Amino acid sequence: MTVTNDEVLKEAYEKGVKFIRLQFTDIFGVLKNIAIPIEQLEKALNGEMMFDGSSIEGFVRIEESDMYLKPDPNTFVIFPWRPAEGGVARLMCDVYNPDGTPFDGCPRNTLKKVIREAGELGYKLFIGPELEFFLFHVDSEGRPTTITHDKAGYFDLTPVDLGENARRDMVLNLEQMGFEIEASHHEVAPGQHEIDFKYSDALEMADKMVTFRFVVRTIAQRHGLHATFMPKPIFGINGSGMHVNQSLFKDGKNAFYDPEGPMGLSQVAYQYIAGLMAHARSFTAVTNPTVNSYKRLVPGYEAPCYIAWSGRNRSPLIRIPAKRGPSTRIELRSPDPSCNPYLALAVQLKAGLDGIKKKMTPPPAVDLNIFAMDDIQRKELGIDSLPGDLNEALQELGKDDVIREALGDHIYHRFVEAKIKEYDSFRIAVHKWEIERYLETY
Repeated sequence: MTVTNDEVLKEAYEKGVKFIRLQFTDIFGVLKNIAIPIEQLEKALNGEMMFDGSSIEGFVRIEESDMYLKPDPNTFVIFPWRPAEGGVARLMCDVYNPDGTPFDGCPRNTLKKVIREAGELGYKLFIGPELEFFLFHVDSEGRPTTITHDKAGYFDLTPVDLGENARRDMVLNLEQMGFEIEASHHEVAPGQHEIDFKYSDALEMADKMVTFRFVVRTIAQRHGLHATFMPKPIFGINGSGMHVNQSLFKDGKNAFYDPEGPMGLSQVAYQYIAGLMAHARSFTAVTNPTVNSYKRLVPGYEAPCYIAWSGRNRSPLIRIPAKRGPSTRIELRSPDPSCNPYLALAVQLKAGLDGIKKKMTPPPAVDLNIFAMDDIQRKELGIDSLPGDLNEALQELGKDDVIREALGDHIYHRFVEAKIKEYDSFRIAVHKWEIERYLETY
């Protein structure tokens, strides 16, 4: 159901909202806010709010800085943790050029463009993400540490502690904001948690993923904790992933389901799998966009680093969960929660659509534990690996015209430029490991 501007205005005034945060992300997925009083809400809803785009990472140069925010009225929600009197609400926004055209550097516009491409083929993408995060203590000055008192493991019922209380509070607040929470549990590593919410269409889900990270960090802070979506904050234990369950619907039916097909999957599903696999090495730069992302994508910690698919085991890149019918879906297991959700979903959908357009065929399923294989066995089965670091991923991205087209020239060039600088900064830094290894030896 589409919400109108008038309905947003009415609800805001009736519920005593005083301030509205106009929210959008930069190209790296960092949430930006422009706060306005309610008296300016009508002007904002009409797309008349201007801001300085040159101050946002990866947007525009100083000489072309005037940009406009166009709020999506469907995203209006009131923050439940703020007082009811003088409340605060938010609207997710698209960024527009002064001439009224969508701005090429707006990640939300980028996802909408690929969604339109799917729509032209008759498809609508639905997404169900699984975002993992760590809850850590802060020190006496409020700075985050990597310390947790929690010794629990996967699905453990832990004694009530700060982490359990915080996670319960997160779920309650998310539900008040319209999230339908399907599961909330402790993950494998100490201090690691996961909250899963019901699938929805790609744009709504990208908005929810951005909001989810904001809510989790806000509520954690209110509990004296620091929540981080950093992929691998501690060596030697599992990192945090963002498994992406995805399905295409056509004419109201799940296009991945075919009761007569092998494994109950349609030709479209196999073509989509093949597209994801064909472009996995290049879109990894977007779905796993930090230097730290590649500390998670290593054997031994459940994160997939090999390009294969299976209907049974969890070691390959792509898993097909057992449910069929309307719930038939493909689970891509490599992305991590440091990504920009709009761009990450855009490149995955673009890759899958390319598989459908070109009628690609995936290699046979691999139902063995790939982690237990050696290099020769993997080579015999034609199993390739994801990039080993951010630099390799960026090189692969540069070779892939399909994924570059999904991002558009503006975002591609600014993203790559910034990420090369990030990798070089890491490459030339002297790390603690080097000091411990070499300082006394040489």
